[in-house]
Amino acid sequence: MPENRSNMPLSMDNHLASSEGSQINHVIAVVSGKGGVGKSTVTALLAVELAKQGYKVGILDADLTGASIPYLFGLQGLLKVSEKGLLEPMKTAQLGIKVVSIALVMENPEMAVIWRGPLLSKAIQQFWTDVNWGELDYLLVDMPPGTSDVPLTVMQMLPLDGVVVVTSPQDMARSVVKKAYHMANQLQMPVLGLVENMSYVTCPHCGEQFSVFGQKPLSEAAQEFNVQVCAEIPLDPQLAELTDQGNIEQIAGTSSSSLKELVDALETLS
Repeated sequence: MPENRSNMPLSMDNHLASSEGSQINHVIAVVSGKGGVGKSTVTALLAVELAKQGYKVGILDADLTGASIPYLFGLQGLLKVSEKGLLEPMKTAQLGIKVVSIALVMENPEMAVIWRGPLLSKAIQQFWTDVNWGELDYLLVDMPPGTSDVPLTVMQMLPLDGVVVVTSPQDMARSVVKKAYHMANQLQMPVLGLVENMSYVTCPHCGEQFSVFGQKPLSEAAQEFNVQVCAEIPLDPQLAELTDQGNIEQIAGTSSSSLKELVDALETLS
């Protein structure tokens, strides 16, 4: 990563100031209380759906120890550094989604990131202050699971419009996701909606939908949190194949269209 030249200046609202030339209208964090619920996949799907609607979209991959966003989009190589010493995001092949990830600044992206909390937080700050994001309608922040240093840094230092909470149908996942909700609530961060991933499977022969993990209505959790259920994304073999190939931008059908309500909610942000 380039040397931090910005000394982390704060804006008037005590958030970190973005780099000169960056104009980002909305910043949305995608969070979960635990790993394994498909948070990064939901982030990528949301970015794709927004970009298909004509918006300029970027993804800040804040999951430093488990970066997967570049793999979902088939991105490889290293980010370039501008004459001003700023990192230039890498653009996806089809929709031009701008991506910054630790996997794109390491010579060997398969090496483990064994950093303590302060260094992780510093890296996230640089991904905001030392990157030439340019003009974006939406910047999605793919958060690491849990409620530790990196999520705290993002929620306190970046000018978030709100968070999207991703869960899956299992009781254990939902109980842990509550922690993510309560963290956002304690930091007075709006929760824009809930997304349930791996919600159901559609039979390829008869079209019947059935719940692999049992029927546990997400509406119960939504009522408890007083937030909106914005999407229920199915287990989709096509999605699994495309993500393995790094071709998530080619997704079509229910996995993509199920996020329409969440996109509509984001479009209402002032």
